[in-house]
This record gives sequence, C-alpha cells and structure tokens, in this order.
Amino acid sequence: MPNNLFSSYTLPNGGIIPNRIAKAAMEENLANAKQQPDAALFALYDAWAKGGVGLMITGNVMVDRYAMTGPGGVVLQVDSDLAPFTQWANIAKQKQARVWMQINHPGRQVFKAMGGKNLAPSAIALDLGKHSSMFSQPKAMTNEDIADVMTRFVTTASLAQQAGFDGVQIHAAHGYLLAQFLSPLTNKRSDEWGGSLENRAALLLEIVKQVKQRCGDKFDVAVKLNSADFQRGGFDIDDAEKVINLLAHYNIDMVELSGGSYEAPAMQGRSADERTLAREAYFLTLTEQLVSRTPIPLMLTGGIRRKAVAEQVLDAGFELCGIASALAFYPSLTNLWESQPDFTPQLPRVDWQSKPLAGLATMAIIKRQLRRMSQGHAS
Repeated sequence: MPNNLFSSYTLPNGGIIPNRIAKAAMEENLANAKQQPDAALFALYDAWAKGGVGLMITGNVMVDRYAMTGPGGVVLQVDSDLAPFTQWANIAKQKQARVWMQINHPGRQVFKAMGGKNLAPSAIALDLGKHSSMFSQPKAMTNEDIADVMTRFVTTASLAQQAGFDGVQIHAAHGYLLAQFLSPLTNKRSDEWGGSLENRAALLLEIVKQVKQRCGDKFDVAVKLNSADFQRGGFDIDDAEKVINLLAHYNIDMVELSGGSYEAPAMQGRSADERTLAREAYFLTLTEQLVSRTPIPLMLTGGIRRKAVAEQVLDAGFELCGIASALAFYPSLTNLWESQPDFTPQLPRVDWQSKPLAGLATMAIIKRQLRRMSQGHAS
C-alpha cells in the first residue's frame, strides 16, 4: 500500500514521525538580545505544532556566536542557558510532532556588516556580481579552526539533546560551511580536508560520527545536503549520491535534499547554470535517480505548496515531504489539506533579473511574514 501524507513514518532508530509532512527550516532571525529563543519563536512553533505537521526542523541554530548569518540568529553553545531551549522544544512537541534542531555554521556566507568570524575552507570570496561587497573576504581555515568547528557542532548537538529535542539536522547545504567543504569551487585545499570528494566530505562525516558517539542511537541525526550547487563545476547529483553512501556507514536517520547557495539560490527556484527548475518541487526530477539507490531515507524540500505535488514526492519514493514557505503563510496547511485537499497556498514571488538579489529579497519577504506570525498574525 503506498504511503500517504497522513501515515506515520518510523525512523531507522525506531523514532516515530506521526505524518509525512515536515516543516523544513527557514531562517527566522527572531532570537532575543541574548541570542536565545523567546516569546516570538515560541509563538511561531506553537502555530506550527497546532497546524498538524509531523516533523519540525528549526531554523538555523548557530554553533558559534561570532559566526552568524544575520541579526536575530539563535546560538546554542557551551555557555548558553538551556531553559529557553527546553521551553522551545516542549512547545514544538505539544501535539506529538517530532522536533529537530538544525545546527549550522555559515562559513563565508557572513554579511560584512555582521563582523565576527568569516571562515572558509579556502580564501575564496562570494561572487554576487556588483553586490559582492556585502560580504568580506574569508580566511582559509587552519587545522585548529577545523577542530574548533567540529567540537562546536558536537557540543551544540549534545545541548539540543539535553534540552529535549528529538534530534539534530546538520546543515551541509545552501553554501554554508559544510557545503563549502563539499564543493570543489570553494574547497581548493591540498591537505586531508581537500582534493578528492572523500576528503572534502571528511569534516561532515567526522561531525556526524562524533555526534552519534556523544548522543547515542536513539537521538535522531539527519543531514541537509544539496542535490546540486547549480553552478558549473560545482557539487552535483553524482557527488550527492556518493556522499549519501559515505553517510550510510554512520547509520543516520534521514538526508534532506535541497539545492543552491547565496550565489545560486536554487532553493527558491533559481539556478545559475541555466538548468530549468520546475515551478514547484524544484528538485524532484533531478533527485529521483537517488531514491532507488539510496541506503538512507530521503526527504525532499523545495517549492512544494500543493497536496497533489506533496503526494507525488512520496510516490517517487521519498519518505518525507519538506515544506517551508507555504507553512510561513499557512501554518495550518497540514490540517487544511485533511479537510480541503485542493487548497493551494498563494505565495509571493520576486522575479528580478539578478538571481542572487531576488533570492535575498525572497528570504526577506519570508522573514517579514515569520515576524508577523510571531506577533499573532497567522496569515
């Protein structure tokens, strides 16, 4: 019998997700001045919990307060107060949804105005054309920098577990630090962290291994991975398949497939290598080749807003369907689909000529809507 959106899913470690609809991560930028969750984020996750999703993946939680993607980012590190994180987890889990904390380091994708650390595998700056000056030149990481980042990921995962989260999703997509290591365009190292794909994947694999060792088998560990960078000569679908096979040695619970970066915001339907992406379920055609060959359960995210398309994702063999923007505007979308299967969210779209700038503008519109939601305006 084929899976349907409202059937439960049992993870490889035995954890149960009550339905197949996942709230994929969005960058909310709603932390308080202490870089903690408070009433604003609690209101957001209360709405999504009551809206019926089976899995919630938080927006970026950064592993280092000096490496931030923007103001209002949440940070969880060794000296953080766990109480607000515990409250956040409890609110998200109130209707039995499973909740994962997405943990991340931006690497070179740090706005110049933010200051702080700007690290990358190699000293290659972002290329956003005339807008490149928004980002500063990154510093190539030393072995000490790499060891520090590794420790931070593991510490943040352990603290998330202590706070009551069911798992973590390690962000290795969208051009952030771990994706920078994976891509031959941004990783030009000649040591054990660069060169072959196995070397470029070594940092991600070591973090996964250490998180599993620290947190145990019952704590969910997932990875967000680009199906492709959508830049010529970059990380591509065959690389994604190889990395999934490498991750399989560590018995992780899920890989979420997405795509793109600040330079090529394919996660918003815009590629930089002239590939045509669908208007909805952007990466479905590209990623279908992985489903029959993957040893790890897969989740697909990217532009999904209709129930029929979400079902198409499951029919293709994905275990979970990740939805982001549609849930920003319609937090009760899961419940709506149960009673109104043909309901289709109407979402704003920015069709500017500059793809990177259009991508940043789209992010800004969604953040504005999340801010409205956090103040009690559901739509």
